[in-house]
Amino acid sequence: MNVAILLLLGLGFLEAEGRCFFNRTQEYCVCYHLTQETVSSILQCLAASVVEFQGGELERYVGFPINDPDPSSIEMLGSLLIRKIILRDLLVPEILLARVLRFFSYTQVQELVFESCVFKGRGNWEEMANQDLPILSLHFHNVTSALLTGRQQDFSSLSSWLGTLQELSVTGSHVTSLPCGIGRVFRALLSLDVAQNSLGDESLASAFCSGAFPQLQVLSLQRNNLTSYHRVCESVRLLPELQHLDLSQNKLMADPSTSCQWPVALRILNLSATGLDEVLTPLPPSLEVLDMSCNHLRAVDISLSSLKKLFLSQNVLQAVPSVRNYPMLDTLHLDNNSIAELPWDEVKHLRDVAAAGNPYNCSCSGAGGLQALAATGHLGQGWPQDYTCQSPPGYQGRLVKDVPVSVLQCNSAAVIAPVCVALALLGVAGAVFLVRSRPGLLRPCCRV
Repeated sequence: MNVAILLLLGLGFLEAEGRCFFNRTQEYCVCYHLTQETVSSILQCLAASVVEFQGGELERYVGFPINDPDPSSIEMLGSLLIRKIILRDLLVPEILLARVLRFFSYTQVQELVFESCVFKGRGNWEEMANQDLPILSLHFHNVTSALLTGRQQDFSSLSSWLGTLQELSVTGSHVTSLPCGIGRVFRALLSLDVAQNSLGDESLASAFCSGAFPQLQVLSLQRNNLTSYHRVCESVRLLPELQHLDLSQNKLMADPSTSCQWPVALRILNLSATGLDEVLTPLPPSLEVLDMSCNHLRAVDISLSSLKKLFLSQNVLQAVPSVRNYPMLDTLHLDNNSIAELPWDEVKHLRDVAAAGNPYNCSCSGAGGLQALAATGHLGQGWPQDYTCQSPPGYQGRLVKDVPVSVLQCNSAAVIAPVCVALALLGVAGAVFLVRSRPGLLRPCCRV
C-alpha cells in the first residue's frame, strides 16, 4: 500500500490541515490539504473511480525519494479502480511531476485534469522517453506555465505517450501560439479544445501546419482573438479529418474577394456570437449543422443541400429563411428574432422548431399556423408561455395559444359560400319538384 499512497502523495498533498471525503454513490473522492496526521483518510479514495485533490504547494517535496515499485506494488496499482484524477489549486514543480507521472503507467487512470494550477520550472522529461501511459484524455484549465515555444524536445521525450492521446484541452490559459512541431507529436488526437485563449490569425497557420494533428476531428477555437474568416479557413484546410469546428465568440469579419476550400469532412460549424451582420462565405459545402445564433443577421439567403440543423436564435431576422433551400433540414431554431409569422407550409415537416420570443402577428393564419405546429409536438421549449402576440392591437400581449382560430371566426367566406351553394341547390331541387308535380305549369297557352 505504500506505493499507492506515494503515488497520490507524490502528486502531493501534505500541506495545511485537511482530509478526504468519499461519496460512495458517485464513486467520487475529494481530498483537501492532507497532513501527516490525516493522510490515512486517503485510503478510502482507493475505492473511488474519480479522485480530486485541492490545494497545496509541492516544492518542499521535490527532493522526496521516489523509488520504482516492486512487482507486488505494481499488481496492486493495476487493481485500483481510479479512472480519473483532478488536481486543483496546486503549485506544481515540473521536475516533481516528471518523476511522478511515470507511475501512472502501472494504473488504469484514463483521464488527468489540472485546474487553476501553476507549473513552476522545467522538468527532466527524458525519463519519460518511450514510456507509455494509459491516459487518453488530458485537460488543463486556467493554468500558468512556461511558454510552449522552444519546448519541442520536452514534447519529443513524451511522444510515445502523447502520440496515443485522444483528447486534449488547454482552456483559459493565455496560450498565444501552438508551435508546428508540437502538433506533429499528437498523431492520434481526435479532439482539441483551446477555447478562451489568445490565439490570433497569424498563430493558427503555424499551429496547423502540414503533418500536425493528422487525425483531428473536433477543434474548438472559441473565444480567442481571431478576426479573419478567410485566414481561419486557410489555416485548418490541412486538417483532412476535421468534422466539427467551433469559432464562436470571436469577432470575425469577411474578407472581400477571397475564397477558400474548407476540409471536405467538415460537417459542423459554430459561428455563434461572432458579430456577424451578414452570412460569411464560402461555407463548407457539406455542412449538416450550422449555428449562427447571437449575431446581427437580418436575412439568411444561402443554400446547403446537406444541412440538417440550423440555429439562428437571437438575431434580427424579420422573416423565416426559405426552408426549400435546405431539403434535408429537420431542426430550425429562431428564438428571439423579429419574425411576425411562421410559414406553416414550409415548416410543418420539420421535427424540431423553436421560435419563442418573436413579435407575432396573431392573424388567423399566423396564430393558426403556430397552434397547428404545436399540436404536432414539434414546437420546442417555450410553448406556450413564450409565444405572445404583438398585433393586431386587440390581441397584443395575449398568448398565441389563446387566439381563437375556428373556421367561423377566421374564414367566414369558407362557411357562407357552402351555405349559399346549398340554398341555391335546394331552390333548384324545389323548382324541379314543383314542375314535375304540376306539369300544367309549363304547358304553353293556346290562343283561339
